[in-house]
Amino acid sequence: MRRRNTRHRAFDPDPDAPQQYCDAPGCHEEAGYRAPRSRTTLNKYFWFCLEHVREYNSRWDYYKGMSAAQIEAQLRADVSWDRPSWKVGHVGGAAFSEEDMLDPLDLLNASRAERARRHRRAREPKTPEPLREPLSTMGLNWPVSFDEVKARYKSLARQHHPDINDGDRNAEERLKVINVAYSALRAHFASNSDGGLEKSA
Repeated sequence: MRRRNTRHRAFDPDPDAPQQYCDAPGCHEEAGYRAPRSRTTLNKYFWFCLEHVREYNSRWDYYKGMSAAQIEAQLRADVSWDRPSWKVGHVGGAAFSEEDMLDPLDLLNASRAERARRHRRAREPKTPEPLREPLSTMGLNWPVSFDEVKARYKSLARQHHPDINDGDRNAEERLKVINVAYSALRAHFASNSDGGLEKSA
């Protein structure tokens, strides 16, 4: 036995439609489709036949008669489902306090710490692009003085010199990379006459 399909199909008449004729003037078709009477009475309906509800809907303009400012205000209200809203940091007009919130995972403190880290990073001078790899090779952070670069180079050269490492090839290759990095940094500082803390990008 085939099971009867009771699902409501598209364009089927409204099962709650009143037993009446279409509200379109002169139409004697049975009304099975509702349409709102106006923007201000969305819960009051005309009842039309299928042909006339299509015609009505094609002409329906919710914003008809509204000014641009009124349309903008309506769109903003629609975004929040017509619920009241306040500026960020305020709840119901009262100042927002983190103390009023339960925070068992300490997310608010973690958020504050992250903001502080971002603020510190934003205040730090940005490393010039050509110096990023040489500084990383030598384990230095920007900004740095050439005296610090020289001191670091001497320390690394002693550490990786082949004579100290019994001719180890890995140490020799590492020293070559350090020499290239030091040369790049020395050339950069040579092109800047102050020789102090280099802060320009």
